[in-house]
Amino acid sequence: MCGRYATTRSTADLSAEFEAEPAEDLPDLRPDYNVAPTKVVPLILERRSSDESQAPHRLVKALTWGLVPSWAKDRAIGNRLINARAETLGEKPSFRAAFAKRRALVPADGFYEWYETDRLNAKGKPVKQPYFIHAPDGGTLAMAGLYEIWHDKTRPEDDDASWLWTFTIITTTATDELGRIHDRAPMLVPSDKWGTWLDPDLDDKDRLGELLVPAAPGALEAYPVSTSVNNVRNNGPELMEPVAAEGEPETADDGSQPRLGDF
Repeated sequence: MCGRYATTRSTADLSAEFEAEPAEDLPDLRPDYNVAPTKVVPLILERRSSDESQAPHRLVKALTWGLVPSWAKDRAIGNRLINARAETLGEKPSFRAAFAKRRALVPADGFYEWYETDRLNAKGKPVKQPYFIHAPDGGTLAMAGLYEIWHDKTRPEDDDASWLWTFTIITTTATDELGRIHDRAPMLVPSDKWGTWLDPDLDDKDRLGELLVPAAPGALEAYPVSTSVNNVRNNGPELMEPVAAEGEPETADDGSQPRLGDF
């Protein structure tokens, strides 16, 4: 799964890289080195204006992490829907409608995962070593996402506060050129496929399904970081700095490496 990541690009940087306009309600974006569910963070999406004859506008917009389906009675469901499995997007009621019409890109510097070491803490439980997974060249990861717009029916429709924009990150089968074995990873959309993925008029499941593949070999690398990232209240560039691992994965008999985590 993907339950924590970093996003530090400015509005100007995101607008330039993704050729997107800042949404009218976009708040001042500040670097966030420890994004956790329920936080409000920037996404890239395409929306049509009221004039249907106009092409969709690509926007940088701030959304809350944790998807709340439009039919949900309680927004708390978003706490359980931070990730969506690529293999079942067209089947799950929580994601089916968003997959058809409301796809997004989630810009990230990288994401965090925890490897369970053989060391035990004071409570006798295995110590988990966090790793930061990122592009080797330090470029922005465009993670695939879905978004929804939920209306709080206890408020009038003309109250802006009654509309909640939320998102989820899509995960797929993971590959890792480092030799470690992973079950899941955020789906990454290459830049030449951004337009296809974001197009709100495209609902060809087969064509969209072709994008739901693991990251290309060499697209990701990982290094250990401080356990300070474990606490969501900690937030700063030091969280992304490499440290000596408290427990490196050992090479298995077949020469492979045990997995670092479910990412």
